Amino acid sequence: MTTEVSKNGTWKHYLELTKPGVQALLFVSCITGMLIASDFYPPIEVFIAGLMGISLLAASSAVINHIYDVSLDSLMERTSSRPLVKGYISRRQAIVFSVALFVLGSFLLLYFTNPLTWILTALTFIFYGFIYTKYLKFMTSQNIVIGGLAGAMPPLLGWTAVSNSIDPNALLLVLIILVWTPPHFWSLAIHKVEDYKEAGVPMLPVQKGIPFTKQHILLYTVLLMAVSLLPFSVGMFGLIYLCSASFLGLVFLYYAVRLYRDDENKKAMPTFFYSIWYLALLFSSMLIDSFISL
Repeated sequence: MTTEVSKNGTWKHYLELTKPGVQALLFVSCITGMLIASDFYPPIEVFIAGLMGISLLAASSAVINHIYDVSLDSLMERTSSRPLVKGYISRRQAIVFSVALFVLGSFLLLYFTNPLTWILTALTFIFYGFIYTKYLKFMTSQNIVIGGLAGAMPPLLGWTAVSNSIDPNALLLVLIILVWTPPHFWSLAIHKVEDYKEAGVPMLPVQKGIPFTKQHILLYTVLLMAVSLLPFSVGMFGLIYLCSASFLGLVFLYYAVRLYRDDENKKAMPTFFYSIWYLALLFSSMLIDSFISL
């Protein structure tokens, strides 16, 4: 358990509360939505303020996640050194920090972009920071399938920031991340299954077993390969994206098959790390394809 007395928390501790690793993928997918929606010519103030505003609200929800999960984090090896658990930052300081991030991000979105972007981003903040973290995570072994919607929203938010509309093409990008999320997190959950058991979090490998989880990782990877080709099938991207998505998907399938056949589960973390590279490279290929097609 954490303490309300702060142990001289530094800026690095506050940065850790915002989950910068997650923010990096958010940046890539959000920028992709912004640039594709504007044919690579978004108004500079909208681009910068929109990206910062969306990121600040995402960071604010991450801090809320830390606040709610502090007792849980203290039971898990992976999260036992987080700033709130160690007492480097108090609960009160974290709440103030989260509110400040939310207010500043909201100002940027409302002043420089449009109300639609703020509404969608705020709803995402509420869904992840409160509904998923407090309730959904503990209700079902499919928690990450449902909760993944929050993490899938950045390309749509970036798109609406520059277009003030919800475009079907943007929803395809959301769908890709939504389908990508389960095999990404289930790979980590297999590796950290004992942590989740200890903390009482009903992740899929805890509730249904590791073999069942491996089957679902494989099935979702095949589904992801199909979904990732939808943007090409509707004419959103061209051959560069098609080749990239096909190759990246086949490599992902290779990792998923290796994990499925691995009785010692040593391939779980390599699969997890590749999934991060997969998403980053897939969205980068979208940008390259779109830029060359201008």
